[in-house]
Amino acid sequence: MNEAHHREARRVRSRALIAGITSSLGGKAVGLVAPLLITPLAFGYLGAERYGMWMAVTSLTSMALFADFGLGNGLLTRLARLQAAGDRTAAAREIASAYALLGCLAAVLLAVLTATVALVPWPAVLNVTDPEVAGDARAVALLCFGSFLLNIPLALIQRVQYAYQEVAQSNLWQAGGSLISAALVVCGVVVGVQPVLLIAAAVLSVPVMNAANTICYFGWQNPKLRPRPQHVRIPTARGLLRLGLRFFVVAVLSSVVLNMDGFLVGRVLGLTEAANYAVVLRIFGVLALFITLVGLPLWPANGEALVRGDVTWVQRNTRRMSYLCAGVVTLPGVALVFFGNDLFRLWIRSAELAHAPTLLLVALATHTALVGVASPMFMVQNSIGLLRPQLFGWLACFVVAVPLKVYLAGRIGLSGIAVASAVSYGVTVLPSAVVGYRRSLKAVSRRPIESDVTAGGEVQALRLAASGARANGGDER
Repeated sequence: MNEAHHREARRVRSRALIAGITSSLGGKAVGLVAPLLITPLAFGYLGAERYGMWMAVTSLTSMALFADFGLGNGLLTRLARLQAAGDRTAAAREIASAYALLGCLAAVLLAVLTATVALVPWPAVLNVTDPEVAGDARAVALLCFGSFLLNIPLALIQRVQYAYQEVAQSNLWQAGGSLISAALVVCGVVVGVQPVLLIAAAVLSVPVMNAANTICYFGWQNPKLRPRPQHVRIPTARGLLRLGLRFFVVAVLSSVVLNMDGFLVGRVLGLTEAANYAVVLRIFGVLALFITLVGLPLWPANGEALVRGDVTWVQRNTRRMSYLCAGVVTLPGVALVFFGNDLFRLWIRSAELAHAPTLLLVALATHTALVGVASPMFMVQNSIGLLRPQLFGWLACFVVAVPLKVYLAGRIGLSGIAVASAVSYGVTVLPSAVVGYRRSLKAVSRRPIESDVTAGGEVQALRLAASGARANGGDER
């Protein structure tokens, strides 16, 4: 590729990246208002222990976000390449095969959940002490896990829209779900519905909105991509699984490490502390969301740049995005350290909300900044399927974090959980991000990905994504 083509490709890629990030931030900003508004309502209406129980179950479902076996990420990678090639026939096969796989998986897991939910002593598992709250534990578990399982295939629509550069549309649907959830919770509080019904209104809004998005997108907007049984191909499904399983293993560890705090706090310190910790985390979660919104558009952009061998663009933008993410989350993180408790009191307005220690806020701000530095480097690795450094980093973080959190929680209380999170991430995951990033660029510099010959296993995932895009839906060699 000559220099003029490189410059034009860089301009187009950069414009698309900026548009994707901007639209993501704008769409998500609307969706963020809803959960922030309903948290004090739900906290006051449900009470600290029932709200803490809900958040503890939610943390368990959050740890299971890997339940799609990486198929969502695999589908995003393959569809992005097919979209560039304009091959809608092969794209329809990929989409239909992904929906068939995840639809069957969700049906089986829902059947297992229904058959076993009554056998689990949920009040004991969740450390519920109030007998009235304990009576709702099984229903809350069934609602949260059932909603999560329903959403496994329904959430694929978001990956399809991202692959086709319809990021703003996807985020608007998600924001709509959040607003509907907030409206239902407010109405439930005003009417005085049963606590379980209030929780049901909150958790079922996500799968319902994804279902509506799916129907509109495939029914009217893009019917040529509509999943049909005749488009399902076993070889295509196998290719998606092979590519997706690379992401699956990393997602298992990262999701557990990043989302286990609510459950651990409930078990070690009690559900009241879990409720207080959840409130603080909700605010810092807003900062973490910014990192996610920046990272997702980077993923396909890096892949396209590396296919063209444009390592310089990737290096420059990874460095910029690391600075941007770290800087953007650090400034409000520092503000929360000094004024966070005032904000929490104004927001929640409940006597049951405890004062958040300064050490807790400092540790959470530090952890969020470290995630901001590492995230853009992970997007480079994801774009070529180099996931081994991440795997070792998250595995080491899990081994270090769990005993350290339990130990420090016993020694210094709630702050110990956050301190352990920051320390374990900084000494394990962040170094793995740096090592993997350098190996990715070295692998591409050594042998461009657009060649038919790959640099061993390090670019195999991207090769599978490319070769699996053949119109005949054939299996990868």
